[in-house]
Amino acid sequence: MAHSLESLFMFVEAAALGSFSAAARKLNKQQSTVSEAIANLEIDLGVTLFDRRTRRPTLTKHGKAMLIQAQQVLDASDRLSRSAHRLADGLEPTLTLVLSDTYQSNRFESVLTEFEQRYPELELECMIAEHSDVVALVQEGRAQLGLVGAQADYPPDVGFEPISERSEIGLYVSKNHPLAAVAHVTTEMLRDIRELRLNTYLDDIVERRRGLCWSSSSYLLLLEMTELGFGWAELPRWLAHRFAADNLLELKVRGWPKTLQVDAVWSRRHGLGQAGGWLLDTLLAP
Repeated sequence: MAHSLESLFMFVEAAALGSFSAAARKLNKQQSTVSEAIANLEIDLGVTLFDRRTRRPTLTKHGKAMLIQAQQVLDASDRLSRSAHRLADGLEPTLTLVLSDTYQSNRFESVLTEFEQRYPELELECMIAEHSDVVALVQEGRAQLGLVGAQADYPPDVGFEPISERSEIGLYVSKNHPLAAVAHVTTEMLRDIRELRLNTYLDDIVERRRGLCWSSSSYLLLLEMTELGFGWAELPRWLAHRFAADNLLELKVRGWPKTLQVDAVWSRRHGLGQAGGWLLDTLLAP
């Protein structure tokens, strides 16, 4: 019994998006093509994957179980493709890496040094973005590889694996801010004071919080706002220590600082070239 990777991919996309038509639009295919591929997959597997009696197809009990297996097959295929790219001749002319400011590694400079020595003719572009913006840039093919604070979930066409280094996020205010003089700061106190909040182009994060709030898509700009005393902010600890240690105070609030996992992300559809595959494997190495 053989199942095409394309049919498995259509199945996973339809499950993630909640409809065959949405999956067809994303994959630039006819809805009938997606529906037929999933129907044939159900015949091959001998199980019903979707309950079609509802307005929108919903996964059956068997469908939920098969979804996990299908994702594992796609993961294995993705690893196989990366290995093949590394073995094949030829090198991509450019590589774009999109980084979150949550990522900081003492070995990143040495990784870049080795990368430059291995691929001296390759053009490397580095971008800064956060959260869903990182995922979208990778998903669209604008960037080939990304490093982002771990997200709750990812689109089916985006591969991801955690890297060994972790980040820490702390709460900070200017040393001249009134909060700096408070011995025991509580989360209730923070609700009444302006928050300097990270916001992204794709996620309307600010709308989720009531109260006074300024926002930016850049941690560095939030850091500057915090230094100027405009409010308190969640900031990567390495960023605050390196660029504003003399001007900021880390608040001692219960549950803070927080440890953050960082994930490497890439597009399954666009794939990684030889240099991108090497960089990913090196970043994932313990």
